[in-house]
Amino acid sequence: MTNSVRFGIVGSGMMGREHIRNLLLFPQVEIVALADPTPTSLASAAAEARGQTPRLFDSPQAMLAAGGLDAVIVASPNYTHRQVLEPLFDAGVNILCEKPLCTTLEDARWAAARAASHKAVFWTGMEYRFMPPAAAFIDQVRAGRIGRLVMLSIREHRFPFLEKVGDWNRFSRNTGGTMVEKCCHFFDLMRLIVGAEPVRVYCSGAMDVNHLDERYGGETPDIIDNSYTIVDFAGGQRAMLDLNMFADGAKNQEELAAVGDLARLEALIPDSDLVYSPRVGFRQPKQVQTTHVAVDQAALDAGSHHGATYYQLDAFLRAVAGQGPVMVTADDGLRAVAMGAAAELSAREKRVVAMAEFGL
Repeated sequence: MTNSVRFGIVGSGMMGREHIRNLLLFPQVEIVALADPTPTSLASAAAEARGQTPRLFDSPQAMLAAGGLDAVIVASPNYTHRQVLEPLFDAGVNILCEKPLCTTLEDARWAAARAASHKAVFWTGMEYRFMPPAAAFIDQVRAGRIGRLVMLSIREHRFPFLEKVGDWNRFSRNTGGTMVEKCCHFFDLMRLIVGAEPVRVYCSGAMDVNHLDERYGGETPDIIDNSYTIVDFAGGQRAMLDLNMFADGAKNQEELAAVGDLARLEALIPDSDLVYSPRVGFRQPKQVQTTHVAVDQAALDAGSHHGATYYQLDAFLRAVAGQGPVMVTADDGLRAVAMGAAAELSAREKRVVAMAEFGL
């Protein structure tokens, strides 16, 4: 890929700056424009673009009006995605929209419909697919190394949500709720690994530790900080997500485990190990095999997603150049939002939610 690709970025918070650091690793990329209504955030993002001089704008509309863009990354607050995407679709540029695609099912359906007729690339940002140990895990499960997949479990034990401008991420009305905002990554992984669509979702979750003493305009945050979610799939497989957001000291932030009729496979992140455990029979010697999955150090240094942002941008650039497929579609983004919305509804109403209730 030798042709220059001129990028604009909407949103100059933590994720926007992570994209900037990773884009600088690609010699064919020019970061020509940044858009954000908050001047301090904009200045911080511009400082990250070492050796480049992007133009600064207070809105995506102003950025588009200036022209000269081949691709735009949407890294603005989740609740703004629809209003940001509208002019980008109209402009016909290549788009990478950070997760979640939108915060409501209605808006996600709208985005998927617009993307279906979009002539350029539309890509939903699902970084976790591209973490090297997760990618190797996905490939091996899909290739049949564990035999027929029966059960999949994903654990994320991590730190609480970080502070954002205006504290927008403290309220479900802005994020869609934790199960949409954070867990869409994991619901996307479930669909990809299982290779089937979800049928029903049950989530038990609450806000038990984080943010209880915080007040914003007299309001208390309302976002789930721990949950168990079980998903039944059309092929008979079942998956579980174990989320805890006050487990700051966990050795591995993410752990994936798939059990088939022949073996078990784990991926540990950030240890970056794959652990393969074949069935050997009762009381027989274990035959565990551990493989370390290498991650480019520059990619690790450029972000907080175990190199995933770099590898996803590499795949996105190949799609823009016509040298590779769109690996995460708007429909993928819609379905991950729908699973998250089902989990939020399930946790609130303490019942199983059928995906058919959402027409999916």
